[in-house]
Amino acid sequence: MVTPSAYADDATVLRLGIVSFLSGPAAGPFGVPAANAAKMMVDALNAGHVPSPYEARGIAGAQVEAIMVDEAGGVTKQVIEFRNMIQRRGVDVVIGYISSGSCLGIAPVAEEMKVLTVFHTCGTPRIFEEGNYRYVFRTASHSAMDGIGAARYLIDRFPDLQTYAGINQNYAWGHDSWRDFEGALRILKPDLQFKTHQLPKLFAGQYNAEISALLVSRSEAIHSSLFGGDLEAFTFQATARGLHKTAKLILTTGETMMFQLAAQLPDGLILGARGPYGVFAADTPINKWFRHEFEERFGAPPTYPAYMMGQAILGLKSAYETADLANGPPDIESVVDSFSFLEYTAIGTTVKMALGNGHQAITGISYGVFGHSEDTGAPIITDVISYSANCVNPPATTNTEDWISQGMPGAECE
Repeated sequence: MVTPSAYADDATVLRLGIVSFLSGPAAGPFGVPAANAAKMMVDALNAGHVPSPYEARGIAGAQVEAIMVDEAGGVTKQVIEFRNMIQRRGVDVVIGYISSGSCLGIAPVAEEMKVLTVFHTCGTPRIFEEGNYRYVFRTASHSAMDGIGAARYLIDRFPDLQTYAGINQNYAWGHDSWRDFEGALRILKPDLQFKTHQLPKLFAGQYNAEISALLVSRSEAIHSSLFGGDLEAFTFQATARGLHKTAKLILTTGETMMFQLAAQLPDGLILGARGPYGVFAADTPINKWFRHEFEERFGAPPTYPAYMMGQAILGLKSAYETADLANGPPDIESVVDSFSFLEYTAIGTTVKMALGNGHQAITGISYGVFGHSEDTGAPIITDVISYSANCVNPPATTNTEDWISQGMPGAECE
């Protein structure tokens, strides 16, 4: 039975279940950086080392304990792990999930068990556009932002573009990403000619047939939301065959590759970071601290999965500490109420819980061109264009597909 309090039985400890890919093809570029960020943030919060406005130790007077769970293994396994975290391991709040499939499977279970659950990454808009949840939140924008931002970037940077194509994974994230990108592109430039859309299975690893089809299509721009090991495998196989020389590759999750694989990546790839994260984050005191501490501890700059995890933990702290603390630890209902429609300072950006009845965040997004510094050879991003949250996210009254098909009315783009 789930305890109704916001803390575990020991009221000095808040136990967080942290779920991330710790094994499998998504672990290296996504899961491990996110898990590392969680460990770093928990340690820093407990020590009171996070910059203002988060300098108070712990979360609402409690020390934080992180219980790590591997997201690998599929949705059925994750549902079992979720129940075990609550019923057997005493977890109070769950933060995590990279895969859209995981989030779609976990959301109704979290609601059934009345467990505060914060999704930090998964992108599908369907969670809050098709469902209504009280105990589930997502502190990152959904995938509409990625597709709309990518379409705007291509039109803004390459106004003479005539043809386009895509390659995306054959499941919720891939289908939603392509739908929103192509829909926005058709609104922004109706005369564009579609060539081909390739849909390999998740974690396929080999893309020779798809690359051949893209080469034959002679498309001028190719959109891809492939992520993790799939993204890396496709990029290496595609560039080895010269696809980047004949088409502009716009990779919506590509920022995850830019440091560890910099020496193997060609100049000219268009990269996104699923928001204003990593190299696209504002140079704020929290961001300076976060980047310095992460690199010192883990030996590499933080990429956007790390930012998203840190952002989720800060959102949770904000929700707890804006709840009513007059009578001691807040009950979970009070925390949920304070989380709804919350606006808070994150790591290099501001997060607004503006959609999904206050349970779905919006942020802005940026895209830029990958290259290497002529002086040092270090990886850099140039030709950056940033789009505000109200430019690339639908309003609260309209779902994504309808908003795009209506011509994105009310979009506020500078």
